[in-house]
Formats: sequence, structure tokens, C-alpha cells
Amino acid sequence: MFITKLPERRQVGSANMELLVRGEGRPLLFLHAGHGVDADDPLVEMLSKHNKVYAASHPGFGGSDLPSGVTTVDDLAYIYLDLLEDLDLHDVTLVGVSFGAWLALEIATKGTGRIGRLVLIDAVGLKFSDRETRDIADIYGVTIEDLPPLFFSDAEKGLEVFGRLDFKNMDDSSVLRFARNRESLVLFGWSPTLYNPKLRQRLHRVKPPVLLVWGADDRVVSVDYGRKLAEALPDARIEVVKDAGHYGYLEQPQAFGEYITKFLAQ
Repeated sequence: MFITKLPERRQVGSANMELLVRGEGRPLLFLHAGHGVDADDPLVEMLSKHNKVYAASHPGFGGSDLPSGVTTVDDLAYIYLDLLEDLDLHDVTLVGVSFGAWLALEIATKGTGRIGRLVLIDAVGLKFSDRETRDIADIYGVTIEDLPPLFFSDAEKGLEVFGRLDFKNMDDSSVLRFARNRESLVLFGWSPTLYNPKLRQRLHRVKPPVLLVWGADDRVVSVDYGRKLAEALPDARIEVVKDAGHYGYLEQPQAFGEYITKFLAQ
């Protein structure tokens, strides 16, 4: 998990990006979380049964280049707008997880002509409380060993996923991919921690319907945070999955997939 090289490459403006294309049907752009994208991601596999899924490594992540001058999530959003144009996709569903959900919102506030709907899974990216109150857990202040109980409802499930990161026995390319993912997540999300102070005032521009799917035991961004985000969007609703943490879609892929499938069928 978290180290898979994607099968294709595509030049998008100044960015040369890894790209996975899977399935047939309505186009769906999957925007990965901070750990990167995996070709064996169970949610991507489920979504590809009824959609044509495009999943790229964001610039700077995995094996995708990081062009000079690309330093913010805002910059990433414009690269993805270029990708939608280059692929000539219309009525696209954006599905973003955590950091990827923040990116999906940034894309949608800049233009929704090609976007039909959004799915946000345990999103970060916004500030709702006063400056003395932390809305999003400081994921940079914990060790690798502390990540499973922070990101998963079931710490044992987290260990199953993160435990595969055996650096002593991993090949150099896999270690490099992991390091680039961590480095880029710091670059794009360090200060302020995982949010854009200006994004909240732009949410009225997100016109397509939005489904939020949240882990009931999310310790990075609470369900209350998700409800505030749903209320701040023009047309949104939230579904909560039991026994699921911030990476609940890896713990309960079937439950997350069913909510998304029903939403897309409406």
C-alpha cells in the first residue's frame, strides 16, 4: 500500500504526471490523500465497475514531477483543470479523500463547467473555529508509529496497512515514493496546517451537488467538522460510517462505496 507505480504518464502543461485509467462509463477523477495513490486501492476498484476512473499522482507525489513554481494547493487545482481540458472530460465526478478532498473543493471553486458532482471523504482544507482552536489534528507532529491509531478507527487495521512500510526490506524506488509523498504533503499543507484561509469564503461557488462521507471515529477531522462543511456548501449532505476513522474508506470500503454509488445513481 502507498508505494505503487502507476502504469501511464501524461504531460499536463509543465507537469509530467503518473496516471491510472480504469473502467468504463461516466468519467470520475479520483484525488488521492496525502499518502499517495495505489493501483490496488479498494475504493478505486469499486468505483471503476461503473465509471471510467482517472487517478493521478498529484505533482510532487509518487513519480509525478513537481514543476518549478508549483508550491500551493491552488497551483495543483489549476493543473487538474488543465487535465480535465486535455482529456476533454465533461460531467465529471470528483472524488477526493482527505487532502484530495481539499483539492477537489479548490478545483470546484475555480470552475465547474466540466464537473457534475463532488464526493468528499473526510475532507480537510478549511478553518471553522477561532484561531485558538485547532480544527485539524497536527499530523506532522506524530511519528510513523503513531499514525495507525490517528488515522484508523481500528488501530490493528492501521498497523496492517502502515505495517507494510518495512523500509529495511523495501526497494529504493518504493522508499523514494514514500519520501516524496511525505515531503509534498508538508510542502502543500504545512502552514497553515492543511487548510486555506480563503477557501471558506469561496464555497458558494461550488454549484454541483456534493456528498460528504465521513468516518464516525475520525480523529483528524471530526464528524462535527464535516457537518459544518456540509452546511457551508450550497447543495450538500453528509453520511457517517460507523467503525471508520480518517482513512475509513480503507477500513470500510464497501460502506463508503455503497454511499457513493447511490449518490451517483441519483
